[in-house]
Amino acid sequence: MKVSLFDYQLDEKLIAQTPTARRGDSRLLVLERETGRIEHRRFKNIGEHMRAGDLLVLNDTRVIPARVFGVRRTLGKVEALFLEQAGDNVWRAMIGSKGRVKEGERLKFADGEVVVEVMGKDEEGIFTVAVLEPEDLVETLERVGHVPVPPYIRRKGVAADMEAIDRRRYQTVYAAKSGAVAAPTAGLHFTEGILDALRQEGVRIAKVTLHVGIGTFRPVKCEEVEDHVMHREYFEVGEETAAALRAARDEERRIIAVGTTTARVIESLPEGEAKAIKGWTEIFIYPPYHFKLVDAMVTNFHLPKSTLLMMVSAFAGRENVLAAYEEAKREGYRFFSYGDAMFIS
Repeated sequence: MKVSLFDYQLDEKLIAQTPTARRGDSRLLVLERETGRIEHRRFKNIGEHMRAGDLLVLNDTRVIPARVFGVRRTLGKVEALFLEQAGDNVWRAMIGSKGRVKEGERLKFADGEVVVEVMGKDEEGIFTVAVLEPEDLVETLERVGHVPVPPYIRRKGVAADMEAIDRRRYQTVYAAKSGAVAAPTAGLHFTEGILDALRQEGVRIAKVTLHVGIGTFRPVKCEEVEDHVMHREYFEVGEETAAALRAARDEERRIIAVGTTTARVIESLPEGEAKAIKGWTEIFIYPPYHFKLVDAMVTNFHLPKSTLLMMVSAFAGRENVLAAYEEAKREGYRFFSYGDAMFIS
């Protein structure tokens, strides 16, 4: 299957550079996957499209402010994005500098609060570094790091306090477990009030964890979908959530995944069997994949030719999804991480 089948054109003016003034104020495109029927709503009214007994599954990963800036011994500028822990005081990281960063070189970030020694680089250009300072990198990054917003967010002429806004808004209200380098963006629309209202209407809520990783930043470069190697991401499903998933399936109640990250977790359960599990998933979902557990999905609008668009296309049909995207463009929806949402049922 050609990757080009998942391409579309988008005016850069439709790429959201900032979040809405308040969570829940975003627009909501409702897509009925069986018929292709589309409705235009507001996210705060998403409960109108759910019913008592639905199981809404959230990804409670927390984004680490994992980007730091510093200098080399040559006084040249350098920046790092810490991706994941690979051992005791050992991390994988993306490192950017004008000159070649060498094995054994020590780099200082955030005025010396973070010091690493380069151990090597893999074939994908990802560095392995030993963290010499501090003892607890995540705790220090929470204080001195910058939020790793996606590269398509370019902020010329926006408010100087966007860093503070990103720390609050590029994070779900239910984020709990630190480990992601990108937000599970479908969840950014929810407020505590919206979630409480859903509970009062009988919607049940469960949580999984998937730490969104490096693959979020990487385009599909091959021509054939089947040739793409999917990134791996760490996930957890607790017993309480597993039991909720089993009960929903046994009682034929809908399982609604909030975001493609949550869908990846649910569909990674062995043979569709819901049980407590921890591990890594490399699942790559694209047409004509048959979803085993997910019945409906809340999602954002995704980049052209991305694995996320391929997953949504597998769920709702490529033609339906691309038609919905064209409709969203005509209606002036905002796209990508800080953009508007879809509810696919």
